[in-house]
This record gives sequence, structure tokens and C-alpha cells, in this order.
Amino acid sequence: MTNAMLLYLHIPFCHRVCPYCSFYKHTPGAIPIGGFIDALALEARHRLGVCAVPPRTLYLGGGTPSMLSPRHLTRLFDALHEQIDFRNLEEVTLEANPATFDGAKARLFRELGVTRVSLGIQSFSPRMLESLGREHTAAQAEESVAVLRAAGMPQVNIDLMFSIPGQSAADWESTLRTTLALQPDHISAYNLTYEEDTAFFETLRRGNATCHEDIDARFFYLTDAILTSAGFEHYETSNYALPGRRSSHNMGYWRGEDYLGLGPSAVSTLGSIRSKNIADTARYIAQIHTLGQALADTETLDAEARRLERIALGLRTTEGIPLELLDSAALQRAEIFVGENLARIAGGRLILIHKGRALVDPIAAELV
Repeated sequence: MTNAMLLYLHIPFCHRVCPYCSFYKHTPGAIPIGGFIDALALEARHRLGVCAVPPRTLYLGGGTPSMLSPRHLTRLFDALHEQIDFRNLEEVTLEANPATFDGAKARLFRELGVTRVSLGIQSFSPRMLESLGREHTAAQAEESVAVLRAAGMPQVNIDLMFSIPGQSAADWESTLRTTLALQPDHISAYNLTYEEDTAFFETLRRGNATCHEDIDARFFYLTDAILTSAGFEHYETSNYALPGRRSSHNMGYWRGEDYLGLGPSAVSTLGSIRSKNIADTARYIAQIHTLGQALADTETLDAEARRLERIALGLRTTEGIPLELLDSAALQRAEIFVGENLARIAGGRLILIHKGRALVDPIAAELV
């Protein structure tokens, strides 16, 4: 275990369930949000109390954390401040939907200690937003960035998605140009994937949608060309940052650091122990109050499992992976990738370059 860890809180509530999202989420329904906040605060007290090291970053994801009311947000952060010295945190990220906050709530984010907001915008095309089931408009998305800046938010990330059904290269380029005009610190550009248990997957299964690797690749290269030309560092397969604005929390995941996940469905990896909370909010609340934890599964990861994960995750970044992670057969394959101009070796590390960056998953599969 390292001398610090990452802390993740899962907020499962959404006003509307998007057809592409596979994360555990639901509308509030009969779940009392205040009761959920109390349970999350209790889990934080129990689990942080026995952790050997403090968190170095905090990330609130979901779901839609920004849909919590000011009262519930304040209650949650008050509980976190009791357990964590926020002065020692490198980064505090809150995921937000543009339709769920105004200037007053943005100022509250800042007052509570949030240093980075990740906006789930996905597209600035009204047609694409409708296809994705997003509840915000393009105008609201643009305004949300200005609102956060006016509130003094130090960093703003914009999440975008490409290869959406019906999306043209012109649609995608327009979204990228609009995003750059808003001057965010960080841009995450994800290739739409058809995950099981989503409405989009069912559409694909029925043959009413298609996905093509060559189209995905064209969008990927277009993204890289436009964003790097604008001064953004393409530091991870799907992530771009202005110099000094990389996501410290996500870098921790890609480097294989320990992390503690709180909330329903949240996963933790502490040392060699990986655990997952139950993916049922009502049961989560009940179990936290009766047992102080809501674990559904626990497993011990051996050194080989951790090695394979470090290869798969590390290859996604511009840091690459230490050659010592590769066995002799994988080292020979790595030399082939270097010869094909898909990778380079520098400082004892294997780093994917050029077309290799778009082929990260098949290359990783060859090395493990």
C-alpha cells in the first residue's frame, strides 16, 4: 500500500437515465436522499477511520452529484470535512450536469472545497443531445462553463463523446471547436461503447445501430489533431489537458494507486484486496446502518493480476509502462511494435505513439 490513496464517492441519482450509461444509477424514486447522505457519511467515518493512509484526492461521481440540493451537499461535505483535512487534498472533483446548477450552487461547490468540476456535456449538437437522452441544451452547456468561472472554480473539465449514432465528422468538429472556445482546462473525449444493460446495447443487438472501428479511428485522429493543435496535451487515450491541468485523481488510477470507493456499487482496491459495495441503494443504506459497511464481493489480487492491470492501464498514458512489467515474450512483441512505429522505448519504459495510441487495447492484449 502506498502512503496515500484516492477517494471516490458514488452518488447514484439522476433525473433521467441516459440510454448509453452503464454505471449504477437511478432516479431518486422512493429513496430518501437525506437518508442516503447519512449512510454515505457513516460509511466514510467507518472506512476512513481504519485506513492506514489519508486520501490525496477526492472525486464525487455518479450518477449526477450536482443534482443534490444545497442542503444535502452541505451535509455531505460537512461530514467529509470531519474525516479529511481538505488542505492536504491535491484535487476535489465533482461531476456535474449543466442543467442541475446555477450561480448560487456553483458558488456553494467552491465554498465546500470543490476545486474541479467535470461537466457531462457530451455534445453541443441539439440532435446528438437528443439522441443521447441528455436533459440539458447546448445553450445551457455553454452557460454552465461561464457560471463556474464566475464562481471562481479553479478547473473545469468537459466530457465529450464521439461515434454517436448519426454523428458526422462535421458534427464532431463543431463540438470540439465550441468546446475550445469555452477555454476549459481539460477535455475528456470518449468513444461511445455499447455496454450491456443499456438501451443503446439493445439497439445494437437488434441490428438498429452499427459500430465500425475505422469510423472510431477517424474520430479519434480528428480529436487528437484539433485538440493538440490548440495546446492540449493528449496524456491518456481519452483525455487532454492544458499544461499542468491533468487530472491527478485519474492519473492515480492509471498508475495503479490504491483507492477507496464509497457508496452503492463503488469499488475499492487497497493493497492486494479488492472489494465492491452492493449495487442497490436501498440495501446499501440499510446495511450501512446495521453493519457499518455494504460489501458485496471481496477478492485478493495476486501479483500477476496487478501486473496485468498495470500494463493495460499504463499503456493508455503518455508515461507508458516500465519494461520490467513485461516478460521475455512480451518484450519481444514490444520490439515489434517499436519497429512498426506504434511504440517507442525511452527511459526504460514502453510508450505507445502515433497509431499505437488508437490501438491500445489490442496492443495491451498482445503484451499480457
